[in-house]
Amino acid sequence: MTSLATRALNDVTLFPYWLDSPDAPATEPQLIGRSEADLVIVGGGFTGLWASIIAKEANPDQDVVLIEAEKIAYGASGRPGAIVSTSVMHGLHNAVRIFPNDLDQLEQLGHRNMEGFLDTIKRHKIECDQEWNGELTVAVGPENVPVVQEEYDLHVKHGHEVELLDAEAVRGHLNSPLFHGGLWSKKNSGTVNPAKLAWGLKRAAISLGVRLYEECPMKRIEDEGSYLRVVTRDGEIKTPKVLLGTNAFAVGHKKIRSRIAMVRDRIVMTEPLSDEQLARVGWKNRQGVYDTRTQLNYMRLTKDNRILFGGRLGYFINSPRDPELDRTTQPYERLAGAFFSTFPQLEDIRFTHAWSGPIALTTRMAVHFQSYYDGKAVYAGGYSGFGVSTSRFGAEMGLAKLNGEDRPELQLEFARTMPNKIPPDPFRYIGAQITMYAMDTADAKGGWRNLWLKAVTKLGFPLT
Repeated sequence: MTSLATRALNDVTLFPYWLDSPDAPATEPQLIGRSEADLVIVGGGFTGLWASIIAKEANPDQDVVLIEAEKIAYGASGRPGAIVSTSVMHGLHNAVRIFPNDLDQLEQLGHRNMEGFLDTIKRHKIECDQEWNGELTVAVGPENVPVVQEEYDLHVKHGHEVELLDAEAVRGHLNSPLFHGGLWSKKNSGTVNPAKLAWGLKRAAISLGVRLYEECPMKRIEDEGSYLRVVTRDGEIKTPKVLLGTNAFAVGHKKIRSRIAMVRDRIVMTEPLSDEQLARVGWKNRQGVYDTRTQLNYMRLTKDNRILFGGRLGYFINSPRDPELDRTTQPYERLAGAFFSTFPQLEDIRFTHAWSGPIALTTRMAVHFQSYYDGKAVYAGGYSGFGVSTSRFGAEMGLAKLNGEDRPELQLEFARTMPNKIPPDPFRYIGAQITMYAMDTADAKGGWRNLWLKAVTKLGFPLT
């Protein structure tokens, strides 16, 4: 399998498929000199883009500035698998784990968020290859069928339109010898092209009058009492309010990183499948798919019938923006091997792109909010995946906290609390390396690996 994976990665482009596109818009100029604004948003990923649109549509006279350190979508938002769902807490099972008392309200907020997501796409005519075919959770091996059954019961209890699939039925949807059962969630979930979505949101923000600056890294924030001074590489902005949409990069205050760890999530993308190759795997309903492996894998189809396959995590000490290792094929070989174990009938396929993207891992595994500078700045982030649609929710709630709005949802536990702190490097790095190794080998070897993962789960990270 290793030689097959290595061969399939020959001539791969180590750059995100989504961003390798002629549709990329021109880059906006950076900020030069001094300026003032009613609101500054730091980070031009999904959180920042959604926030700029929500703020401007709520108050068109408000002067909103959005600054991005690189290009729009080049940080994390142009790199995910982009399977979209209604959950705003990293899935229903995770919501039960962290906020059981608020579950009904969180479900309502998730559906409301998806309505806003779809409405924005429609009103601003954003074409992002959207397909609303649902999500499929698949049981890898018979031992994981009870996990899918539990998910099914939970979704039915909370009114989701779902279908439970046995081994034969799930392979009728997506043909893999590994799949022994599945859960098809049918409503308000699907897939998008994340780069096209981000570029469409960029266009919408500019059309609303947002002042958007790219290649404009923030250097620091200075607290001047009644206002903040956001200092960039070539300029500065005086403002009473700052929303920090910096997620895994944790830019804006040195304490943000104490609660999040930047973890790299790897992805490989195949060449377009021929009709005959596609027939080998089925996938007529084209759902986004998650499996139940300890080192979870997810997969989806693109508009031109490529298979995106992702999910092997890695951690780098001190969280570099662009790890050198991930610019080599080595970290993708195990992921490619998992692909061919999943789809052995596609031995003749090759990968065209491989890349990694940063996710903000927390003990909550879901969005949270941190306030700084006496409430004049709010960080909204920590999505730990599921961020394409949840980032809209994070932006909306982050703005509401920043503005001091009296909303009932801000009284819920998710808005009033933060995830636990995580030990700093090098302890974080050591723990991460042991955990990643255990996740890679637990399904095959068990033993101490399962005990370690259970211990990490008790600390707050739901790895088992």
